[in-house]
Amino acid sequence: MAVAVRGGRGGGSALRNFFSYRIFVSAMFTLLFLATLSVLFSSHHDSTIGNAYLHRSLVSLSSDPWKTRLDLIHKQANDHVALVNAYAAYARKLKLEIAKQLKMFEDLAQNFSDLQSKQNYRSKLFDTDGPLDDDSLKQFEKEVKDKVKFARLLIADSKESYDNQLKIQKLKDTIFAVNELFVKAKKNGAFASSIAAKSTPKSLHCLAMRLMEERISHPEKYRDEDPKPEYEDPTLYHYAIFSDNVIAVSVVVNSVIKNAEEPWKHVFHVVTDRMNLAAMKVWFKMRPIQQAHIEIKSVEDFTFLTSSYVPVLKQLESAKLQNFYFQNSAENATKDVNNMKFKNPKYLSMLNHLRFYLPEMYPTLHRILFLDDDVVAQKDLTALWTIDLDGKVNGAVETCFGSFHRYSQYLNFSHPLVREKFNPKACAWAFGMNIFDLDAWRREKCTEQYHYWQNLNEDRTLWRLGTLPAGLMTFFSKTKSLDKSWHVLGLGFNPSVSMDEIHKAAVIHYNGDMKPWLDIALNQYKELWTKYIDSEMEFVQMCNFGV
Repeated sequence: MAVAVRGGRGGGSALRNFFSYRIFVSAMFTLLFLATLSVLFSSHHDSTIGNAYLHRSLVSLSSDPWKTRLDLIHKQANDHVALVNAYAAYARKLKLEIAKQLKMFEDLAQNFSDLQSKQNYRSKLFDTDGPLDDDSLKQFEKEVKDKVKFARLLIADSKESYDNQLKIQKLKDTIFAVNELFVKAKKNGAFASSIAAKSTPKSLHCLAMRLMEERISHPEKYRDEDPKPEYEDPTLYHYAIFSDNVIAVSVVVNSVIKNAEEPWKHVFHVVTDRMNLAAMKVWFKMRPIQQAHIEIKSVEDFTFLTSSYVPVLKQLESAKLQNFYFQNSAENATKDVNNMKFKNPKYLSMLNHLRFYLPEMYPTLHRILFLDDDVVAQKDLTALWTIDLDGKVNGAVETCFGSFHRYSQYLNFSHPLVREKFNPKACAWAFGMNIFDLDAWRREKCTEQYHYWQNLNEDRTLWRLGTLPAGLMTFFSKTKSLDKSWHVLGLGFNPSVSMDEIHKAAVIHYNGDMKPWLDIALNQYKELWTKYIDSEMEFVQMCNFGV
């Protein structure tokens, strides 16, 4: 029998043994690392081999140098058992044990166990107290190398499943990619929604055309009548509605009258633009509201509204402002979705700003209820005329909660004048249903205050858009908070408004882009509006309003 190490060999043999030793240590370390895997996947691994071998090694430590090297490898393997167990436990916890991968590991562990259990190797390498057989050791080493090569391929394929940093990075990459798609989809959705919100639906256009056709075909039926005395009677309940949408105005008026206890005491002041004036008049001639009084005028009928008096009209004559609102608006909108609403010309529409001229438009009245055209009345509203406003001008429902809907969200508090005059934490309120004390308005000179702020904002440095910021500034410290049940908002953008709140509300408001007359309306709220449409009106049926 050949002996593995012999003292009489020359220097070349010693060098060769040195490199063979390094290869052997590397192979055996990997081999024993795989052995620990068998502990994870096979509950009946035979531990007696290691114990017997350790005992034998301690007894014969000085008799065979190969035994010393094997003992060192065995110790290193024991140190890695805990690490392998930790990885396996982590893998099970994350359910990373794929069936195919697990089967391959089990087979590999079983092959290693079978290799150790071979009778030839047990008798000549593990269970012998004498010198190790050189030929058996070389054969054992060859088989180990083959299995190590396969194990490395298997581990390389499986490493990704156990590499935390790699998985975290892949997760980050996925999140980033999904977020990019989400932002892009959000922009496209906002752009499409904005176009839908600003467009005139086919049904509305059809209705206006039919009404105009009726007016042209039968001019004798639609002659203007003399003003009624009720229009100026301050003892009645007066409403102001400013809109170019015929069907929307009809719903507001119809909902108020159907829920009113004394409909003959209600007077509606409807103001529209010149283009829709005839259509609006024809509608209410064809479908008169029983007992109620309706006055219909155009903006042009109020001759005091000139560019020399009204800041908005003066600003519309500015070439700079015209360029901002009308030049390249489509191109700019696609580049910046948020910029679309700031460039919407409706915010400089005179219909949108008429609310600041109520005392001059109706000089004989003491109180008036302002209603947007996207509201629906669900209860009798006459109690609003008896509410004590404590000398304030405006009665409105506040919209703030927590840090939301405070003045800081509507006004530019980096501007020194805004910072000096207003409190950024002041609670905002809503336009859409406002009871105005016109006597207090005149006393406080609120229209002059509005002119002051609107003139200062020609370059849009105080606020960016809309009439609400102007109203917040004009009626700052002059607004009385009303109970929230008077006015419930959000039906034009918020699908989560409580139905209990809606049913208790005196007025519900479809503020937002999803107006109830549009295809993009929120379906769960649409019936609350459509039930007040006069579906028996022939033009409504012809224009396919879907009611």
